[in-house]
Amino acid sequence: MTTRRLTCLCLTAALLMTTLQAIADTLPVPEGKVLLSVSGKIGKTNVDSEAHFDRTMLEALPRQTLHTSTVVTDGVNRFEGFLMSDLLAHVGAQGERAEARALNDYVVDIPLEDFRDFEVLVADSMDGERLTPRDKGPLWIVYPRDDHSELQDIRYDYRWVWQLESLDIR
Repeated sequence: MTTRRLTCLCLTAALLMTTLQAIADTLPVPEGKVLLSVSGKIGKTNVDSEAHFDRTMLEALPRQTLHTSTVVTDGVNRFEGFLMSDLLAHVGAQGERAEARALNDYVVDIPLEDFRDFEVLVADSMDGERLTPRDKGPLWIVYPRDDHSELQDIRYDYRWVWQLESLDIR
């Protein structure tokens, strides 16, 4: 094989690897209304430097069910959605905290260790009904408070963000 041919082959391989890496670092672009955007220290994006998700994309994440009580509802409720840890892994989040923002401009910082230590759910339905902005939706951060006595503390209650619209990983 000639030097010129070998050089061309190496350049083609390098270009292919770069292209494959770029594809691996991107997410599909949402086709429907964006329900959640994730920004900051993330490795995978689809709109500028953010990861935007519509309902179909969020429902493609592994589904989980959580039975727990809350301080704002009566009794034990059945929540369905995806684990926050799965979402963060999906976007390649690398940080120490997430600034969670709601549709009503409520903002709270949540340590990422919460999502490693507890199976925190991002719920999109409660008791079989899809959440809407009128009833804390479309997305609600829900902690498994009945499974861990330490979660029955007001410090964690502030982290239950309903009407979640964005996360900024810091």
